[in-house]
Amino acid sequence: METIRRWFSKFKSNDKMKSAKNKETTGMAKEGSKPPTNVEAPSNITKQKVEAAKQYIENHYKKQMQGLQERKERRNMLEKKLADAEVSEEEQSNLLKYLEKKETEYMRLQRLKMGADDFEPLTMIGMGEFGEVRVCREKVTGHVYAMKKLKKSEMLHRGQVEHVKAERNLLAEVDSNCIVKLYCSFQDEEYLYLIMEYLPGGDIMTLLLRKEILTEDEAKFYVGETVLAIESIHKHNYVHRDIKPDSLLLDRNGHMKLSNFGLCKLLDCSDLQENDFSVRSNRSGALHNDGRPLAPKRTQQEQLQHWQKNRRMLAYSIVGTPDFIAPEVLLKKGYGLECDWWSLGATMYEMLVGYPPFYSDDPISTCRKIVNWSTHLKFPEEAKLSAEAKDLLCRLLCNVEQRLGTEGAHEIKAHPWFKGIEWDKLYQMKAAFIPEVNDELDTQNFEEFEEVDKQTEPSSKPGPWRKMLESIDVNFVGYTYNNFEIVNDLKHLEIAELKKST
Repeated sequence: METIRRWFSKFKSNDKMKSAKNKETTGMAKEGSKPPTNVEAPSNITKQKVEAAKQYIENHYKKQMQGLQERKERRNMLEKKLADAEVSEEEQSNLLKYLEKKETEYMRLQRLKMGADDFEPLTMIGMGEFGEVRVCREKVTGHVYAMKKLKKSEMLHRGQVEHVKAERNLLAEVDSNCIVKLYCSFQDEEYLYLIMEYLPGGDIMTLLLRKEILTEDEAKFYVGETVLAIESIHKHNYVHRDIKPDSLLLDRNGHMKLSNFGLCKLLDCSDLQENDFSVRSNRSGALHNDGRPLAPKRTQQEQLQHWQKNRRMLAYSIVGTPDFIAPEVLLKKGYGLECDWWSLGATMYEMLVGYPPFYSDDPISTCRKIVNWSTHLKFPEEAKLSAEAKDLLCRLLCNVEQRLGTEGAHEIKAHPWFKGIEWDKLYQMKAAFIPEVNDELDTQNFEEFEEVDKQTEPSSKPGPWRKMLESIDVNFVGYTYNNFEIVNDLKHLEIAELKKST
């Protein structure tokens, strides 16, 4: 009995202490005092996780509302077309039901999660610092894609995470037939995967190695399509920063699409700086006017042969080729979208002459020539360039203040060299060059790579990539689809069905 009394008295004293603490806390709250000091403030990691969760939820519902609005617009568009075509009510009802069915399929596809196990890797068609690009086949549908596989540890080690995120964001955001399409992205413990459109025609670099130079009409076609591609990403405020023949891929019909967005960046209010550009420009160093080594004088044909001999090695080296980098980048000044138009000029020059305008035996000499472009920009007589072509090159390969394109792509489109080009029909025209493609898995237009022994593939469940994304960007945590192909196919089928009905 005594024991029970002691326990009872102990409980009563605890209740009194709790009551006193509650009164004290209430009194402090009324007086506006600070909370108890034993409450720990959230850590920076916790704050970042909260911010990431908030951003994820906001983006999720924003996409939901955007998708709803797009579905309404597509339905309204179809209803308007049906009204203009004066089809019967029964046909209208059937087509609207068909649209609803396709929309449902599309929403289901958006929710579908993919992994490396869903694809069969085939021939390697590209190799870079962080990984490789292979032709692959989706196991269920049999569709053929290009799989870009990037090693996350290497990207972390080299500080390239932001570049890769920007590449993925651009591909998912920009809806254009001028750039390579991204279908989905996912990850495992070791790698990040981008499943992209496979373009079997190879790249412009391979075309130039085979043909040496293009005629002005051929170059006009591909430079024109490149202008449209650059314009499409500039509209979204992205700068590409790696425009060159290697970045221009051809589809099986010979039309060009822009790729290689590993150096792209979304511009903010502040200017970009040189040290944000790439490891490949670090070799430029301090650029002096004195002590420049004199390059041996060569004819156009000798220069062309020397360039082609070294071209493949330069394309895949760690340093890379600086031949297409704008002078404001090398001079470590701030720069913006206009640096892409300089690169376009250097690419156009290579198409017409056979080698870049400031090519030298070593990268340092090339950089010096680019910085002193006014002294070194020359047009070999053997190239027989038209006056209009020379004028456009001079207005692209110049200081930013005089460069065409600084006010927009319309400045370049209006140049006399493009006279007669129907810009809105360029991708419907017959291409200047039709590549030889035997089947959907044909890789003859790409360089052959030596296969290394394959290691055991890791599982495809989400891994430590989450740790790499401590910022509010959570794009790689989930799985995403670009809706361009599906929606475009939807519109095409609607129009085809409408024609059949009428």
